Amino acid sequence: MTEVDEAVTPEAAAPGGETDAEWLETLTPRQIVAELDRYIVGQHEAKKAVAIALRNRWRRQRVEPELRDEILPNNLILIGPTGVGKTEIARRLARLAGAPFVKVEASKFTEVGYVGRDVESMVRDLADTAVNLVRSEREDEVQELAESRAEDRLLDLLFPTGEDGVSDGDDAGSPRAPAATPNSEPPSPSGPRIFVVSPEGEARGGASAEEGEALSVDQRRQRTREKLRTLLRDGKLEERMVELEVDQTPNLEGMMIPMGMEGVDSNFTEMLQEMMPKRKKRRTMLVSEARRLLIQEELDRLVDMDEVVNEALDRVEEMGIIFLDEIDKIAGERGGSGPDVSREGVQRDLLPIVEGSNVQTKYGLVRTDHVLFIAAGAFHVSKPSDLIPELQGRFPIRVELKPLGEEDFFRILTEPQNALLHQYRALIRTEGTEIVFSDDGTREVARLAARLNERMENIGARRLQTVLTTLLEGILFDLPESGAGTTILVDRDFVTTNLARIVEDEDLRKYIL
Repeated sequence: MTEVDEAVTPEAAAPGGETDAEWLETLTPRQIVAELDRYIVGQHEAKKAVAIALRNRWRRQRVEPELRDEILPNNLILIGPTGVGKTEIARRLARLAGAPFVKVEASKFTEVGYVGRDVESMVRDLADTAVNLVRSEREDEVQELAESRAEDRLLDLLFPTGEDGVSDGDDAGSPRAPAATPNSEPPSPSGPRIFVVSPEGEARGGASAEEGEALSVDQRRQRTREKLRTLLRDGKLEERMVELEVDQTPNLEGMMIPMGMEGVDSNFTEMLQEMMPKRKKRRTMLVSEARRLLIQEELDRLVDMDEVVNEALDRVEEMGIIFLDEIDKIAGERGGSGPDVSREGVQRDLLPIVEGSNVQTKYGLVRTDHVLFIAAGAFHVSKPSDLIPELQGRFPIRVELKPLGEEDFFRILTEPQNALLHQYRALIRTEGTEIVFSDDGTREVARLAARLNERMENIGARRLQTVLTTLLEGILFDLPESGAGTTILVDRDFVTTNLARIVEDEDLRKYIL
């Protein structure tokens, strides 16, 4: 698992082209909870707490400037076992607000002097996420213009300017035809002058024969270019080969890292790549590949990265959300020895980031005073009071999430927009087959999942994934050969028949479910 498990894209942010401020202004805390209810079942208290925290950010922006900097975010600790929706609540909240969001595991950080990542890396990750988010928004705004420019450049490659003219009967796929036959003589510079007659029958000035022929060549070239444009848009030239000049970025993978720099940050590697000189290389490629490269080049030209970085850093400081998972793993009885010393050291390293400090990133300094931190942990062994007092004070709001039961599992399978049953229906439909989950079958899956959580390790809603995968394994394997147009019914008998032996067999259950 990587350090940054989630990075929010703007796909679900601010619908209808509204700005983030306008979008948030229309969302009351009650409406935020209603939006979260579309994806997450239960946990009303946690949803209520994060909705207030999000709305407070909008309220803070409308406070007079001298008081605005004094208002601190409402950092939260979500307490509950795994699989009850802690991460999903934070992720959906960030996507709803269109805010930069990263999920990091507190257990991966170590005290300064130990091997591991330093705590400032999560702020650098957040800055990278924000830059990618804003850049993606800017690229969406100029996508059509970039595609138009890339199309013109492709036409220049397929039909270079400066070629001789093309006759009307030339094949658009073979545009390079000579304008004159080998036996023809070039017109004399002092050739006869011709008159161009207007539709009304009036002669409009004298033009030399050479000018008339040049006009005709330009017209024919333009007609051929438009024929090529039509073929290009219809996808009939995708297999043509063109020659394109591309940049070659030096690859630093596998470079020898000096002693003592094994934990070098990825930003350092990117900085080295930017400093290395880039070489040009001509490559022959398909039109489809060339279009993709040309569109990206045009997007790079059209998007002002200075503006992107400035807005991204502003979003990080005013709207950024960092989700600190497994914070209970760095909590322990204070004053102990051994690993607990390192845990307390991580807490002390986290403290200045949470309370507000300046962190150096490759884009510039980032202030963390108003970044919203949402911590989460099961706290089976430790408890929030085991954190150092200074860190406890920076997480004033604590919400306990409830364990999930059989009824919750049934709702999780049926109610959310991205419910597992909807996902499996969509996957199986791609093979031309329909699958129908009856109510009694769905309730039996929920009952078995809840029972397994009681008898084994409680992994919350994630148990539904293991049960459904085991239940439908045979169907998914045989689907391509079973023939399209059939309908599969998953009822209670189907569930008990396929899962009874595994659920009842203690040894099988340990390894499969």
